[in-house]
Amino acid sequence: MVEPGDLRQRLECVHAEIARACAKCGRCSEDVRLIGVTKTLPAEIIKTAVNCGLQDVGENYIQELRAKVGLVPPVRWHFIGHLQRNKTGVAAEYASWVHSLDSLAVLRALDLRCSARNVSLDCLLQVRLGGEDSKSGLDPEQILPLLDEVAKDPPKNLRLRGLMTVPPPADNAEDNRPHFCHLRCLLDDILKQQYPFWQGRELSMGMSGDYGTAIEEGATMIRVGTAIFGPRPRKV
Repeated sequence: MVEPGDLRQRLECVHAEIARACAKCGRCSEDVRLIGVTKTLPAEIIKTAVNCGLQDVGENYIQELRAKVGLVPPVRWHFIGHLQRNKTGVAAEYASWVHSLDSLAVLRALDLRCSARNVSLDCLLQVRLGGEDSKSGLDPEQILPLLDEVAKDPPKNLRLRGLMTVPPPADNAEDNRPHFCHLRCLLDDILKQQYPFWQGRELSMGMSGDYGTAIEEGATMIRVGTAIFGPRPRKV
């Protein structure tokens, strides 16, 4: 795990790489949101990163999200892990974004929780690319049928803003380029349907080892942990 004094330098390096990748493909670096992934990290490390300029924080575990929110200066909290139906109330209370909607049941439950709290929540559908049974997410061919069901009773408090994916592990970032391109094409297919409830063009894709490639393929959100914080300590 990186020492607190190194966080500013690490963040500067990541921002420089974002700028480089954007310049390569003619994009503006302000169009890419950097999310610092903080699973298993103590609140003190997150506070230091926020004080160094990090504005968006991503948590994989709903219990950690709930525990850390009150211990860290105000930021946008992104829930990026698998969301169970019985945990949607916590997400509705604490998250600014949920990246991992993967079923109609969870979508409906989260919308009800948000309606009960009278809050709106930005959400992404998680897409499983690469055929990995171990990963959560909707298969690509499930996306439009699910949205056709959503259209019959559109969410009242959820804003469906885009797609997220976690590609299979790869030694070379270029190996994931086809997956990033696939996600972008899926978003284009959604936009062509002109669903009245669909409200964005967000693509959450790219992590520490491949976020530059993801940006070149259109990522608007990158989820970076190790490149900022170093390797994770093992959970005991």
